[in-house]
Amino acid sequence: MSRVEDVIANAAAEGRGVLIGYLPVGYPDLQTSIDAAVTLAENGVDIIELGPPYSDPVMDGPVIQEATNAALEAGFRTEHLFTALREITRRTDAPVLVMTYWNLVVQRGVGRYADEVREAGGAGLITPDITPDAAEDWIAASERTGLDRVFLAAPTSVDARLGLIVEKTTGFVYTVSTMGITGERAELDAAARSLVGRLRAQGAQRACVGIGVSSAEHVASIVEYADGAIVGTALVRALRDGGVEGLAAKARELAAGTVRHGATLQRN
Repeated sequence: MSRVEDVIANAAAEGRGVLIGYLPVGYPDLQTSIDAAVTLAENGVDIIELGPPYSDPVMDGPVIQEATNAALEAGFRTEHLFTALREITRRTDAPVLVMTYWNLVVQRGVGRYADEVREAGGAGLITPDITPDAAEDWIAASERTGLDRVFLAAPTSVDARLGLIVEKTTGFVYTVSTMGITGERAELDAAARSLVGRLRAQGAQRACVGIGVSSAEHVASIVEYADGAIVGTALVRALRDGGVEGLAAKARELAAGTVRHGATLQRN
């Protein structure tokens, strides 16, 4: 199994789901973003998602867009991603996945990008805007480098599409809780639970739920039926409003929701 898969399996053996935390690289500056990612790992986050800023972030809500725009305005370059990866993975054993829009990979070259992620200590890529049937080059590069490839599944996906996603994904399937952009929501859609069940029926061994997760209560609800919860906006907001200390407090709060309290993970 990959490092990501090992972390998920180890958490399950401990009676909990994993907490996956997203932060943009370079926000509010490069060094602080590195320190912030390490802080996540030190305060209960099992897997780190590192997002290189992009000028056309179709999936990102306003809080994340604000942060990535600030990073771009401050001069973020792709080389900064690999600098951050090297430093973060030197300071923590938590796997680091790069959540990147596909155009950034293509601009650099798929094989080169994969090599640089691996050499910098990254665990793989989450690719929100490319589907497995359009990702032949990336699938080949990930097989060659041993990187995980995390594809997204949405509630609107038909079963045949879900089957393809399950077949081509490694690490975990990124299960989108609701249609639309990222951001906190008071209640997660029931569609997330249904979608995880449909993914299980297609053979998914690991499915983690993201989009709209902002509280320990959300996390606790998700780990009843999924392998983990993915949090982005709530963490970026905590970093923006409270700095690294505020981020640490939010991570600890969210991590408290990962324990299953004796319940067994529901697999449909």
